Amino acid sequence: MMKFSHLSRNVVKCRASIFDPILMASSRSFSSVEEQQEPVADPFYGSAQGTVYGRLTGFGRNTLKTDIIHFYEGCNLSTSDVKFEYNNSFNPISMLLQFPSQSSYDAALRQTTRKGRLYKLDKINSGQWDITESHDGRTVLIQGIPSNAVREDIERFLSGCNFDPKSFRFISRNALQNTVKAVAVRVASGLEAVNFQIRKNRSICFNSPVTVRVLQ
Repeated sequence: MMKFSHLSRNVVKCRASIFDPILMASSRSFSSVEEQQEPVADPFYGSAQGTVYGRLTGFGRNTLKTDIIHFYEGCNLSTSDVKFEYNNSFNPISMLLQFPSQSSYDAALRQTTRKGRLYKLDKINSGQWDITESHDGRTVLIQGIPSNAVREDIERFLSGCNFDPKSFRFISRNALQNTVKAVAVRVASGLEAVNFQIRKNRSICFNSPVTVRVLQ
């Protein structure tokens, strides 16, 4: 009889521990924490919103932003998601791409491989995107300016174009010989930049033919 009574008390204790509200609450709390945990985006390569950045190389000199957007059709890119990276002479060396998600970036990688182009796409961090200037098709590059041309000659060449005089940027300038190979100027809009290129490319500036190119 004593053994039976002892056994009954053990069974009651076991049942009580199973339905202990404190233990059940702790268990539910621990489970909720685990369920709510989500993967954290790598801050080096993307933002907390899932944005992923890439650098594209291997494209031609005359490649446009729209060419790349069409190439990566379905990857949700717009012209504002593409930046050209230029060297000091304003020759394009790469494009920086801003993808809305990791899946969009992965799709772009697959398309690069499947279409067999010479393009190479590498992941970069958001800081590289942030520090790269975006010209937005509103900067014109005038090349072939003669060494004896002065700023006033260049401004006369820009006559009829709504440009920012504070944006003048001289390239390959020799202070001793007063030579200028090119100058970059910011204009009011992308449409005005294209119209200026059409009107002035291969025209004469201070008795010398010059070329005009729009920086993207």
